[in-house]
Amino acid sequence: MSNPISHAFKKAKSENRPALLTYTVAGDSTKKQSLEILKSISKKVDILEIGVPHNTPVADGSQIQTSSYRAIKNGVKINDIFKIVKDFKKFDKNKPVILMGYYNMIFQYGENEFLRKCKISGVNGLIVVDLPWPENKKFASKCKNRSIFFIQLLSPTTTKNRLKKIIKDSHEMIYFISMLSTTGGKLKVSSKEILSNYDKIKKVNSKKNVVIGFGITEKTIKSLKKADGLVVGSAICREITNSIKKRQNPVTNVYNVVNRLKKKIK
Repeated sequence: MSNPISHAFKKAKSENRPALLTYTVAGDSTKKQSLEILKSISKKVDILEIGVPHNTPVADGSQIQTSSYRAIKNGVKINDIFKIVKDFKKFDKNKPVILMGYYNMIFQYGENEFLRKCKISGVNGLIVVDLPWPENKKFASKCKNRSIFFIQLLSPTTTKNRLKKIIKDSHEMIYFISMLSTTGGKLKVSSKEILSNYDKIKKVNSKKNVVIGFGITEKTIKSLKKADGLVVGSAICREITNSIKKRQNPVTNVYNVVNRLKKKIK
């Protein structure tokens, strides 16, 4: 399966560093500014994760909820998100884009039509938080047939037996949730413990690219740099919120945060 996500990991490994993944909410704080942020950080980021704003998020902490609220308040719909992705791909067609959201939006849209729009707009991967394995096997297969990665989630409480089965069925990228919590602005467990769980996953299949997310900040990212990839979301959403409060430009400030993150994992 040829997918830009695979190329992004290969490039990062050739530079002896983890891939940097950022998470921003589509349409935050406006559709135009959301696109500008993606463009501004594109050169510093290996993979862009774009959140679909949802009014009842089960995995998102307060910072991402605030971003989602702004986007929803501005009237962002799923077709607007596809347009943001499509417009971004006109700017940087090779940069991998992952959409993260919830299954009801896919169900309401229709699985096949949703995937058709993903393909047209340039989406390379999907994280569907509330569609766990094995219930996601049929949909994941549909994704694979369209060369779109369906990214399985693992957590610290995933049993050994279940972990092996999920990894066996997974595409090339796996998302390890660092702690038993929603997303947030800080780690609630030690980096040592997170990496211990990460190693257990890699021992099952070292060829899968495993990214760690939830709670990673500028202060902690360096301690986790042995991972294949690291996801930073809440810290970026918080920067957007702070920029708005201070009447500063979120595009510039988010770029500065991402630039500092990248320097810490080089």
